[in-house]
Amino acid sequence: MTLDDLDRRLLALLQADARSSAADLARRLGVARTTVLARLARLQCEGVIVGFTVRLAADAGERGVEAYVGITTSPKSARDVTLRLAALPELRQLCSVSGEFDYLALLRAENTTRLDALLDEIGAIDGVTKTTTAVVLARRIDRTA
Repeated sequence: MTLDDLDRRLLALLQADARSSAADLARRLGVARTTVLARLARLQCEGVIVGFTVRLAADAGERGVEAYVGITTSPKSARDVTLRLAALPELRQLCSVSGEFDYLALLRAENTTRLDALLDEIGAIDGVTKTTTAVVLARRIDRTA
């Protein structure tokens, strides 16, 4: 599917506030409300929009410390490492990536002590050869759900 400028602007507005009404979106985009409704239906039907959700503020359930962890694995150990990582409740996201690491994990721990223990656990997994951690200090822009 090819997104045009109106689709991209509509998606950006929804990422900022998914509760915006069709009338408000139409006004901000300079199009008719029926155009917005048709675009939303098409974007959902084609799988571009897969759902609407609520993001909690840091003081409403997101307390703790977040860190991105680059994980390098030995050859042929990816499946086992992935299964072990999936068992960690603090793992928010795991992506296989190109470049220096094999995986990039997003962790959320209740405090730095727990984060330190998690990093030790990850480093001890059979097949993990190296980890590099970057602790999140602040989110400047967050368009994720």
